Amino acid sequence: MNSAGLLLDSFGRIREAVHEAVKGLGEDDLAARIDPDANSIAWLVWHLTRIQDDHLAGAFGTEQLWHPDGWRDRFDLPFPPAATGYGHTSAQVGAVRAPATLLLGYHDAVHDRTASLLAPLTDPDLDRVVDTSWDPPVTLGVRLVSVIADDLQHAGQAAYVRGVVERTGG
Repeated sequence: MNSAGLLLDSFGRIREAVHEAVKGLGEDDLAARIDPDANSIAWLVWHLTRIQDDHLAGAFGTEQLWHPDGWRDRFDLPFPPAATGYGHTSAQVGAVRAPATLLLGYHDAVHDRTASLLAPLTDPDLDRVVDTSWDPPVTLGVRLVSVIADDLQHAGQAAYVRGVVERTGG
């Protein structure tokens, strides 16, 4: 397996975890919070997808799907256009309500675009600097691993919340 294949497999695992956390749940269960300040499944999946969309668009010099593909309008959230969920307050987390079809639709669109960006990568591509605001500067490889780690952590949190919601009825 080459680097591109390894990265594609990793992002595929995120997609699988997202589907397992979301499928079959209604909007109320997706918005359920295990305590008043906890993250909901809807917020976690929206956020991890926004991070993937934002960070890969930046790293590859492409436009995010959030804006031109109409996802922002479909979600109709009360946030600035560039919001990804980073630093959100409890009230902002609670504002993210969406049906499973919308959450999975956006995630699948971002995943498909991610796969198309990763497929042609070669090992030398991973050394390209994509962010000079850090010391040391961030390479494409480091950025991709960072997104994978963050997304898998949030997908795991969503799976945990789903388990609690299923056992307690919300």
